[in-house]
Amino acid sequence: MTRPGTAESGPVPATHGVAGVADAGAFLARLVRLDPGAPVRLRSAGAPGRVALWARLPWQVLVVRTVAGGPADGAAEDVTVAAGELLAELARGGEALPGRRDAQWRWPLPPAGSRQVEALPAAELRRIADAAAGTLRTASEQGVAGRAVGQRVLRDALLDHVAVLVTPDGAPAAPVEVPQRLVQGLVRMGFLGAADGPAAGRGTDAVQVRVAGRWVGLVGPHGAAWLQKATDLAVTPLKNRPNG
Repeated sequence: MTRPGTAESGPVPATHGVAGVADAGAFLARLVRLDPGAPVRLRSAGAPGRVALWARLPWQVLVVRTVAGGPADGAAEDVTVAAGELLAELARGGEALPGRRDAQWRWPLPPAGSRQVEALPAAELRRIADAAAGTLRTASEQGVAGRAVGQRVLRDALLDHVAVLVTPDGAPAAPVEVPQRLVQGLVRMGFLGAADGPAAGRGTDAVQVRVAGRWVGLVGPHGAAWLQKATDLAVTPLKNRPNG
């Protein structure tokens, strides 16, 4: 007789290990709306019972949300799959790990250690994001200085705009630039929560501005967005795994 889990029954099927289905589903649904073909990387969050979901948005920002879960019953500790396929698996209540797409992950991750340099009200970041959307809409309809400008040119210019400049206490530390790219990543992924949620207006929805080496991050109540300076990026061949 063949018993489950024995050599005779074959290897145990890999599982995704995600237990926080509602939180992961919200993350994946927003990601797929922004990029239907996006990969998502599931990685141990460094704490028992937690798994980090990493993704890269179309405007070069890395986003991460930590949910309940972790390696168990064949779940991989570090694996990349299609976000749409994982979302579909969670929606039907399944536990199977979608086909691995590790080669699709080609970006480094920020260092695990970071330090906070400022805390910003979530309402202020929402205002900044709304103002940028309004500027883009007006410029698209009316042009700039009376001249028509392409939508993509406008969008890239707005994303590169420094939305917040933080001067850390106890200079000579260099000011920390927070570009609109990071603000849009945090807001559009829903990491601030609802504007009229229970934490709104009570100071508990503050967003941390953090730095980790050459990375700058915004850490909200429900997730974080990270960006590495483009001038500091370098391509380093990796022998074993393309993941950072």
